[in-house]
Amino acid sequence: MGDLVTLTAMVLSASNVGDYDKRIVLLTKERGKISAFAKGARRPNSPFVAMCQPFSFGQFSFYEGRSSYNLHHADITNYFTELRTDLEAVYLGMYFCEFADYLTNENNDESAILKLLYQSLRALTKGTIPYVLIRCIYEVKVLAFYGQAMQVFSCVECGTEEGIIAFASSSGGVLCNTCARGRKGTLKVSQSTLYALQYILASPLEKLYTFTVSKEVLLELKAITKQYIGFYVDKKFKTLEFLMDTY
Repeated sequence: MGDLVTLTAMVLSASNVGDYDKRIVLLTKERGKISAFAKGARRPNSPFVAMCQPFSFGQFSFYEGRSSYNLHHADITNYFTELRTDLEAVYLGMYFCEFADYLTNENNDESAILKLLYQSLRALTKGTIPYVLIRCIYEVKVLAFYGQAMQVFSCVECGTEEGIIAFASSSGGVLCNTCARGRKGTLKVSQSTLYALQYILASPLEKLYTFTVSKEVLLELKAITKQYIGFYVDKKFKTLEFLMDTY
């Protein structure tokens, strides 16, 4: 049967296996991303029915085999049930999970991405700032944790902190007015947008979703994150098919 291990985790996705079982993918604090089998989870009276749903967060106990985990029980502290009443929030939450699934690996320290995912889902449930801003913040921060942080504190070409006016994904960050001259494919960066990007990258996770921006800044953030992800992320996320109108 194997040893019983308990991990702090969130369910990223679930799929059917056989007639009655499920395979779940979880992001854990202690062991990064893992896959586990939940025997009988598709039976109506199974105690695993709710705990195998995406977004379920808590303490999961597994029997650890040589090549797989088998779910034993879980103490769920947050199901994020509020998301399920808002279709856009559900799809955004699923996108966040899909993005985390793509970036993380087993036996890596993925605790920062797990905490970011949790805080991002909480922000969706609160509804105090626009969903599109939540998405931009998540995308900028999760790529930073993955090792692809935007360089937004000085010009990536000459190093000056003055006269920042543009963003170039091909260079990995912002450009001053001198270095941006004649460059193709750059995006406008106003001073307020620059401050927003710097705040996202420098702030602790608990402070991320505590600000809002003007419509003009939000448009710039959306354009920058979209271009940056298109340049550095070689994957088409399935959940984005349902979010095209929100970007």
